[in-house]
Amino acid sequence: MRHAHIIGAGVAGLSTAVHLLNRGWNVTLHESAGHAGGRCRSFVDATLGCRIDNGNHLLLSGNGAALEYLSLIDAADGLTGPDKAAFPFLDLKTGRRWTVEMGAGRLPWWIFSEARRVPGSRPADYVRALRLAWAGERATVAECLGADNPLFKRFWEPLAVAVLNTAADEGAASLLWPVIRETFGRGEAACRPMIARVGLSESFVDPALRFLAGRRAGFFANHRLRALSLKGDRVAALTFEGGDEAVAAGDAVVLAVPPRNAAELVPGLIVPDLSRAIVNGHFRLPAASGDFSFLGLVGGVAQWLFVRGAVASVTVSAADTLAENDAAAIAGRLWDEVCRALALGEAPLPAYRIVKEKRATFAQTPDQVRRRPPARTPWKNLFLAGDWTQTGLPATIEGAIRSGRKAAETVIWSGSRA
Repeated sequence: MRHAHIIGAGVAGLSTAVHLLNRGWNVTLHESAGHAGGRCRSFVDATLGCRIDNGNHLLLSGNGAALEYLSLIDAADGLTGPDKAAFPFLDLKTGRRWTVEMGAGRLPWWIFSEARRVPGSRPADYVRALRLAWAGERATVAECLGADNPLFKRFWEPLAVAVLNTAADEGAASLLWPVIRETFGRGEAACRPMIARVGLSESFVDPALRFLAGRRAGFFANHRLRALSLKGDRVAALTFEGGDEAVAAGDAVVLAVPPRNAAELVPGLIVPDLSRAIVNGHFRLPAASGDFSFLGLVGGVAQWLFVRGAVASVTVSAADTLAENDAAAIAGRLWDEVCRALALGEAPLPAYRIVKEKRATFAQTPDQVRRRPPARTPWKNLFLAGDWTQTGLPATIEGAIRSGRKAAETVIWSGSRA
């Protein structure tokens, strides 16, 4: 039976492992940190006195790779959300609130209902989104959608910034279109918002580790790869901190590590070399709420607010400038927006946790998109996985999971031809 060494136990590495195991391969997973999940994980925060996610991740019901992955690891019920595609928004500058409600069919007849549209928008503004389908490789989101209309400011921009983690005036239009096509382009049933029911680890990580254990796959935490021993056209050995490990003939090696790490390990590998930050603020509320709720924010610092239990969390994407501030200053700015969004008045700043991911994703600009490598490398038994590889999607959970599936498929195809 063929064997694969997977380096990195983030979502991309876990996805690779799950798909290879599902096809009958043996797998050993190596992780440099003391835990799996990478940037997609949960932890107990002593300040808040509860378990939180390191960052907020909103998925849509059309994210097929993510749903397939959850089904494989017996976690199909790991996501929750409203039973219809409705996106509530608040303009923090004016205090105006509205909800964008999608229609059931593929044809967006709902855009002709003023009550269901973004305030001030026209049906023609929505049709403009089709420009993304024919966008050139150098086109940006703002160039395609136009930054001078209410729909852009009140819907497309916060959505694009959240999806691409890059400002709309530099974000690659070519990456936003697949998201629109696979979700909003398929009608209401494909664009219902979803988040982890309990936490990211409980949905995406812990069930995957149980899946691995149930199939006797190896998982080694605190096991950092230092170097690859390359001989001819293949990887011959892996050098870990504790020593070398031979790679047998017919075995595969999958690097599912951040792009900078991959470039250090693989000679001549071109990868995206610019990144963008994400800042998440978590605040303890006076009382626990009922069901999960979320709110899009415009006209302020944050783009999205999530409330689950007694914790309100806000997300700021493309947050390089904000991330340079200290946690207390960031908390003060974000808590003011939480108070306005939740009508809390001038409530004092509660217990909070600010999480900065300064290299959350690669900068998803046209120039950086062209630097994404494919899953295959010049070495016959060396492959790549990660949301920064050529997936055709942005660097999201869906993109990371799809990269793992693609890497697994490429490993299997290459093995069948060996």
